[in-house]
Amino acid sequence: MRKIIAGVFQSLDGVKQAPGGPSEDPTGAFTLGGWSFTFWDEVMGDYMDGVIGGDFDLLLGRKTYEIFAAHWPFMTDDPIGEKFDKIAKYVVTSSTEPLTWNNSHAINGDAAAGIARLKASDGPDLLIQGSSKLYPALIEAGLIDQLFLMTFPVVLGGGKRVFENGVKAGALKLVDHRVSTTGVIIATYEPAGPVPTGSFAMPEPNELERARQERMKREG
Repeated sequence: MRKIIAGVFQSLDGVKQAPGGPSEDPTGAFTLGGWSFTFWDEVMGDYMDGVIGGDFDLLLGRKTYEIFAAHWPFMTDDPIGEKFDKIAKYVVTSSTEPLTWNNSHAINGDAAAGIARLKASDGPDLLIQGSSKLYPALIEAGLIDQLFLMTFPVVLGGGKRVFENGVKAGALKLVDHRVSTTGVIIATYEPAGPVPTGSFAMPEPNELERARQERMKREG
């Protein structure tokens, strides 16, 4: 069985839209595309070299696929472009338009079911880059094995976010972390079951606390 490894570049306020450049995704009047560019350093490069240095296939949503297909096949002197061109690209899409990039394969219909079948097949691990619309269904189905977040020291104030309301709750275990010289926090997580809960409250609430709780119930 393959593993699914998902990667996200995000701002401190959780925005993942258009990290690579102004023209990447300006939808919703987003004007800060390219916000990740100036932060890249050797620490981040070494980490990403480790991610893409092994054997993997790409698992992408249609929009990220279109971004990649318009960029990487034309980076003929870049080893990443050469690798991406050769490996299999699995694309979750509702479109019937053909996938013209070499070795690309459509996953139509129920995304989670199609990806579950792909994960159960023989082959290298599956790497998700971008394509965050896939995450709610994959998290709900328990299909993501590892998630790495690169959190950049910027607040963007608005834009598309990775984890919106409706994503299934769950705990994560930190398995690796590092910080770039530019302040980017790179954290790698694996699923760790349900969210553990507890309480710092007093064993018996006092009168003020009981009143506060009653007020919260009425307001909620």
